[in-house]
Amino acid sequence: MESPIAIVTGGTSGIGLACAQRLLTVGFRVAVFSQQRGRVVETGAALVERFGRENVIAAAVDIRHPSEVEAFVQMVADQWGAPSVLVCNAGYSPKRKGARLRFDEIPLSEWNDVLSVNLTGAMLCCQMVAPIMAAEKYGRIIFIGSVAARTMPRIAGASYVASKAGLSGLSRTLVNEYASRGITVNTVAPGRILTEMTMPANSPANEAALSRIPTGRLGDPDDVAAAVEFLASTSAGFINGAVLDINGGEFLPI
Repeated sequence: MESPIAIVTGGTSGIGLACAQRLLTVGFRVAVFSQQRGRVVETGAALVERFGRENVIAAAVDIRHPSEVEAFVQMVADQWGAPSVLVCNAGYSPKRKGARLRFDEIPLSEWNDVLSVNLTGAMLCCQMVAPIMAAEKYGRIIFIGSVAARTMPRIAGASYVASKAGLSGLSRTLVNEYASRGITVNTVAPGRILTEMTMPANSPANEAALSRIPTGRLGDPDDVAAAVEFLASTSAGFINGAVLDINGGEFLPI
């Protein structure tokens, strides 16, 4: 029996890379992409060395361009077959000198670009992959959201918050249209996770976040990846349309 296939967008660093590594460890073949070509080469080589060339595809793809996304999904399908898991992780949160712009300062071009990557990019990936999953009567779609879209945003700017909040509406629509065809669609909403983007650990933003987290520590990318691994499994078949908060207790939706 061949290994199942997963696609992880933005899978060459941070949370995306942790998700790719988790899925590879439990037996998936994993295809990752990022628009950073140098990172794709570096991370792809490391994953191949650890997990084997037959289990890894890494490519440079600009998620803002539908033709590039379509070509990547087609390449995965031609080389391996139908993907059963899609992790929509690609995204970014623009800052100026480490701080968000005030709402009235956000250039329209930046607003449009953030939504095109974080929200429209996820939509494009789902449009390419969901019909393939539906034909197989099985699929797991997992969005990487954010605590910023769940409660008062303290660090992220308006464009990022709006893009991550938009994933909830997209998720509900996909559940409505695809649940009867064997596909689950869930969201993991991380709190403050230490990645290259959010380092160093002792930055003012991280120290302020730490003071709000009852668990007493900042998150690790593997904290998120562990949840993604479960939602990607056959054991999560009756979980659909859920949002799983991973924030150490900083936000409690109860």
